[in-house]
Amino acid sequence: MTVVLRKILIVFAHPALEKSRVNRKLIEMAETIEEVTFHDLYEIYPEMDVDVKAEQKLLKEQDVIVFQYPFFLFGMPALLKEWMDLVLVHGWAFGRNGDALKGKWACSVITTGGSRASYSKEGQNRFTMRELLAPLEQTVRLCGMHYLPPYVIHGTNVMKQEGINEHARHYRAMLKLLADGSLDPNVLKGLEYLNDFMMDNG
Repeated sequence: MTVVLRKILIVFAHPALEKSRVNRKLIEMAETIEEVTFHDLYEIYPEMDVDVKAEQKLLKEQDVIVFQYPFFLFGMPALLKEWMDLVLVHGWAFGRNGDALKGKWACSVITTGGSRASYSKEGQNRFTMRELLAPLEQTVRLCGMHYLPPYVIHGTNVMKQEGINEHARHYRAMLKLLADGSLDPNVLKGLEYLNDFMMDNG
């Protein structure tokens, strides 16, 4: 049986990539996968002048959309939010006749300096990561897409190279599973993080 590989678009936003050890390693791994298109918004749009038609065309050509970014003040970098506001519009991504993204898969890949324990009701940040990502999840669902649990890398400020390499290996394995269709969304229901699945299966 012929396997039809899914095309993956990584919509990446990091305003200070040169300072990021973790994201640079993740990018290195992602670019080894043929089915992945790496799309760096801050490199393409340094003036934040998003080409809406070009972005919509690119999205329609993909099967899986991965939003990858550092978690700044409990949200996404400004350019990614601007991109969403301009590109994922009523009548195209949602609403009447807005079904351009319907049926596609989407997930987020987040890096943060805070520990996993700090993102809990008892922790310093008072909310879980899934709760803080609720606006993104709802946006994805509004667009008729299937939202997968996030892949979250905690403690990046103090992470040793060995830990970075391990996360990068799991990240690459996750992208491969997304590309070949091995990840069943039904199996992932109820998981807080996609990491938890990859630790057992990656």
